[in-house]
Amino acid sequence: MSLLGFASELVGTLSLLQKIISKQSHNSESHHFTELSDFLHDAKRFVQKNSQITDHAPLQVYCSGLIFSPHKSIIRRQFQSELPNWICQLPQVEEAWSSELQSLEGHSGWINSVVFSPDGALLASGSNDKTIRLWNTATGVLQHTLEGHSGWIQSVAFSPDGALLASGSADKTIRLWDMSTGGALQQILEGNSELVDSIAFIPDGMLLVSGSKDGTVRIWDKTTGELQQNLKAHSNWIRSVALSFDGTLLASGARDNTIKIWDIATGALQQTLKGHSDLITSVAFSPNNNAILASSSYDKSIRLWNPLTGVLQQTLEGHLYPILSIAFSPNNVLLASSSRDNTIRLWDTVTGALQTIFKGHSSYVGSVTFSPDGALLASGSRDKTIRVWDTWTGALQHPLKAHPNPDSLTGALQHPEDHLDSIMCMVFSPDSSMLASGSYDTTVRLWNTATGTLQHTFKDHSHWTHSVVFSSNNALLAAGSYDRVIQLRETTTGTLRQTFGYSESSVSMIFSPDSVLLASGYRDGTIRLWNTSTGILQQSFEGHPKAINSMVFSTDGVLLASGSSDNTIRLWNTTTGVLQHVFEGHLKIIVSVALSADSTLLASGSYDNTIRLWNTATGTLHHVFEGHSDLIEFVALSADNALLASGSYDKTIRIWETATGTLQKTFDVTLPVTYLRFDQDRSYLMTNLGSLPINSACENHASSRNNGSPKIFLEEQWITLNGERSLWLPPGSRPNRATASSNFLALGHPSGRVSILGFRV
Repeated sequence: MSLLGFASELVGTLSLLQKIISKQSHNSESHHFTELSDFLHDAKRFVQKNSQITDHAPLQVYCSGLIFSPHKSIIRRQFQSELPNWICQLPQVEEAWSSELQSLEGHSGWINSVVFSPDGALLASGSNDKTIRLWNTATGVLQHTLEGHSGWIQSVAFSPDGALLASGSADKTIRLWDMSTGGALQQILEGNSELVDSIAFIPDGMLLVSGSKDGTVRIWDKTTGELQQNLKAHSNWIRSVALSFDGTLLASGARDNTIKIWDIATGALQQTLKGHSDLITSVAFSPNNNAILASSSYDKSIRLWNPLTGVLQQTLEGHLYPILSIAFSPNNVLLASSSRDNTIRLWDTVTGALQTIFKGHSSYVGSVTFSPDGALLASGSRDKTIRVWDTWTGALQHPLKAHPNPDSLTGALQHPEDHLDSIMCMVFSPDSSMLASGSYDTTVRLWNTATGTLQHTFKDHSHWTHSVVFSSNNALLAAGSYDRVIQLRETTTGTLRQTFGYSESSVSMIFSPDSVLLASGYRDGTIRLWNTSTGILQQSFEGHPKAINSMVFSTDGVLLASGSSDNTIRLWNTTTGVLQHVFEGHLKIIVSVALSADSTLLASGSYDNTIRLWNTATGTLHHVFEGHSDLIEFVALSADNALLASGSYDKTIRIWETATGTLQKTFDVTLPVTYLRFDQDRSYLMTNLGSLPINSACENHASSRNNGSPKIFLEEQWITLNGERSLWLPPGSRPNRATASSNFLALGHPSGRVSILGFRV
């Protein structure tokens, strides 16, 4: 069915079979029905997870589908022999299926609003790409795309009978779409002087309420389009509106930090609720009574109020960053919240206890909504995806009593070896045998590349680890943290050898070629050279008045070049401490420097979007390379000085001729460029994303096929081998950090997971 393009239809078929088998199992004592039911459930989860790719690249079901399925998946175990033999190291995956059922892709902008239709069959999403998309809830298939707004879609809402879909936009209008015709435009409501940020239907379906940046709450007749009431009391932007279950009360939350409760019939202001210390982002009434009004805020808290008395009943806290959206489950048992910390949390509405945390999005989660039966939760994010979660699984897998640490309450089934927060930095050892990862959870972890297993966890830092670097002999690992301490450890034992402290945080670090010295650059412009054996400070270079962002040693270790936020590069003699040259010319911060193998040339990349090439002997400018449209992240020179490579925030890597300044090649990339190096014969450029062919002879990848060494590259959603798309990365397995070395590719995920994949021809 995948080859015929009908993979998504399997979900409905499998669901039907499950129901039939379930009925049979109740009437039989045979365990065969239970086994068959388990198999069908697993098959359904497998198809749901892979529905986005199977219709386009069906053979990936035997590759990506199996590789990224949980260890205990029946489908994975059944078809284990079908795993491709060109992968020699499989990534770490969950033991069992997580709460995430599907990830829906298609929008080209942030998802600002998601909502289920009253019958639960459709899921609507509104985006910054100015479109509304309607998805089949069961299969994840895109049903319709509604276009017409000239601004971002801020909010979407179904009428209670499901006949209409309303959308509020930054173009200051509300549009009503006819669902019986597949989403034909029925009406446009105009009158707001600023963007419409929130909309909601009154339960009887006759009226529509909107909240706007112009500070007004408006009540419209959805049939005639006439404005019925214009409520003014807030002193700032209305971020959210909500209706009580009986349609008598209206709540509005605004950037003035208050919630106001109105009488729908008269428009009279009933209550003003104060208590939040920052802007209100979302308000929601409990669905089956008027007992609770929930509000969320940029102050990172959720407050539960009695809307009739205005009394604060409870405050829920736990999110690390501002909360953007809240929603009650239909039975009023759970409250979902989403945040700028990229997570969704489920709370017990009676006790206020945290039930579970859903992790998977790689950016802010701007909207959450429950399905009408409460079994599903949908979330929309700035990562341009919509995720559908199993709320029953997520809520029951991790009860609070068993997990006193809230970080362990994750519906993503966090592996015990995972970091607890997003990966900040990763690097392979020079011999590719080890991988070091640093995280926002303040820990550093050391992994065995060949097996993918965790070797050591270092927990001594009290703040984020911003960089990790190996010595050239693979024996030492340095980790720099914002706690103003650099820790030096032996890689074999994990033993702490030295601790280097200073009054400022380090920004950059690099070992000398012989591993004897560690250079550290600090925020105040100081550079320190430490003896890695004795811990003694060998040299201290002062002259830069601002942060040292990049450093590089000459191949003999005699020279050290430093690039700074003062817009200059300085060249130092590491033996004498003498300043050799100051290179001036860049208009903005220097972020990367590189020395040629013979130390005659110095390349520098800057926030001014240019690369400059300097003569180290005279200090004169050799060339200015222009063409990038954003800041330069990394620069590198070939061994023969003929080529210069630059990686930029404009998502390109460029190859230049140093003699003429001519642009030779441009490669598009999707992740930050943190490493560039030419191979010895200039055939390939090695990057943290993999290998790129430089000359035409390599572009057909004939040489890589013949020498038995696969050329890996991370290209958008794909890992390519020798230029061919070979392994699709499902949304939950896509990294925010990546680094490659030899035949290995390491992926660092927003969830804190580190995946190491090994490849062979």
